[in-house]
Amino acid sequence: MIEIRSLSFAYGQIPVFENIDLSFASGNIYGLLGENGVGKTTLLKLVSGLLCPHKGVCQVDGMNTFDRRPDMLQRLFFLPDSVVLPHSNTPITFAESLAPFYPSFDRDMLFHVLDVLEVNPEWDFYQMSYGQQKKALIAAALSMRTDYLLLDEPTNGLDIPSKSQFRSILSQRLDDKSTIIISTHQVKDVESLINPIVILTRNSVLLNASLDEIAQKLYFEHGTSPHPGALFSEMQIGGCLNVLLNTTGRESVVSIEALFNAAHRNPALIKSLFTSSNPDIRSTQSVQPVSSLSPEQEQ
Repeated sequence: MIEIRSLSFAYGQIPVFENIDLSFASGNIYGLLGENGVGKTTLLKLVSGLLCPHKGVCQVDGMNTFDRRPDMLQRLFFLPDSVVLPHSNTPITFAESLAPFYPSFDRDMLFHVLDVLEVNPEWDFYQMSYGQQKKALIAAALSMRTDYLLLDEPTNGLDIPSKSQFRSILSQRLDDKSTIIISTHQVKDVESLINPIVILTRNSVLLNASLDEIAQKLYFEHGTSPHPGALFSEMQIGGCLNVLLNTTGRESVVSIEALFNAAHRNPALIKSLFTSSNPDIRSTQSVQPVSSLSPEQEQ
């Protein structure tokens, strides 16, 4: 279990988090979403012990992450978006250089993932494209078989077939002991994987909820036109997707991208819906309808 309690962090005089509470339970692939600059990468660095909270607590299985205890670090792997790679390394030598620090390293897993992602395990990194390097790093991360896996923008640089392969591999990797956190702005790349959803906003957590919880409070309607009471509307081929308050208990399929846009446009309302112990949606104040349409399109 990853637990964050009353945590505050700033870069100099610029606050990133102020008194946030958050937890990540085993058996889930979390989607960590937010605009650029709200602290997604910072949060992963706090969880992996690369940064120290200025106030509050960040723990993995009861251990303070910034203590960087070996028995914690060997169970957690953080793959940043950008990694400086020595040109003389191959995927095999790179993974094997990390293996002494990770007792659960699985060499067979390394070769399996490299094969699925179509990466030559004996090529030097300098011979590879950026996308091939990224796939090699993903293979190395998965082969460590850690209980906690933190991935920062893992699909950046991957082509369409590789993104599909990545989703398949990661879904097979999840078990009851695993906690996987994917920080991404490419929601569609991982929409079928992530549940629960965490959305960060300036200095705080806007939403931390499962898809079931989201569907209980929001209704994703596929209509013919923008709904006047929608939190967010987007014209699509064949109709319009509206995000509405679910006042009648209707069932719908959550669109994570539309959810993010609705949260971005209505942060106070969304935060009140998902932080109150038992909010009554029917009594929620009305909102200004927002859509992705231009004024000319709406007329």
